[in-house]
Amino acid sequence: MKVVESIGEMVALSDAFRREGSRIGLVPTMGYLHEGHLSLVRESVARGAVTVVSNFVNPVQFGANEDFSTYPRDFERDCRLCREAGVAIVFSPSPESMYAADRSVLVEERALANGLCGASRPGHFAGVCTVVAKLFNIVRPDLAVFGQKDAQQLAVIRRMVRDLDFQVEIIGAPIVREADGLAMSSRNVYLSDAERVQALGLNRVLAFAAGQVRDGQRDAGRLREAMADFLAGGYPGVEVDYIAIVDGATLLPQAAVTGGTLLALAARVGRTRLIDNLTLEPGTGNL
Repeated sequence: MKVVESIGEMVALSDAFRREGSRIGLVPTMGYLHEGHLSLVRESVARGAVTVVSNFVNPVQFGANEDFSTYPRDFERDCRLCREAGVAIVFSPSPESMYAADRSVLVEERALANGLCGASRPGHFAGVCTVVAKLFNIVRPDLAVFGQKDAQQLAVIRRMVRDLDFQVEIIGAPIVREADGLAMSSRNVYLSDAERVQALGLNRVLAFAAGQVRDGQRDAGRLREAMADFLAGGYPGVEVDYIAIVDGATLLPQAAVTGGTLLALAARVGRTRLIDNLTLEPGTGNL
């Protein structure tokens, strides 16, 4: 495995891989890797791709009063995990090399990015699209793997790829959870023991909602109210940002639950913002 910091060297290596006839897979990360990230790596490796993991805490996607300076970092551990998982290159550029001091261009998606997390984190998805577009131009991957836990991000990236004609296949990989059901996230490290217990409410309210749907509830408004009541009654430490019942492809609100409906929520537990989601698919036991 090779660690690359230079954009020019990364471009040259990608060119060399292509000349050899290799497929290139990209897993964009902000480091502090966990099993969720490694599942994305394994997906790329399993598809026969020379796998590049970007390790870059992107300042452009953090808003005012967010945790850029304190975002967890452990580069040596990340490299060890990548090496063990079969990664070919860890690409770790500096912010100064990625963004000119007088930069004046952002890539902005204007439909899917507006609601859900975009409503409470203005500018976040412009930062995400910008850094991912830059990574696509630098690495020029044949495929890129993103986690379904960030369902809105996945939808936004797919739309960007479609609308800007990036020649890359976007693969969505399933959410990876801790044994107790908490969705894996680098930010879980912020949680105290008591907050960790409260954070379980996110996954449990999704399971509760799936049970309501199995029992015949289809009205989205009533389901949303039931989910809010469930959290308020059992997990008072969960401060809800949003509970959304939307079309999984368009992210538009739905009045009734159908196959492909996405149940998504974001909440703060203590000072930590967490997200989780569940897609209700026909034939999976949820509908």
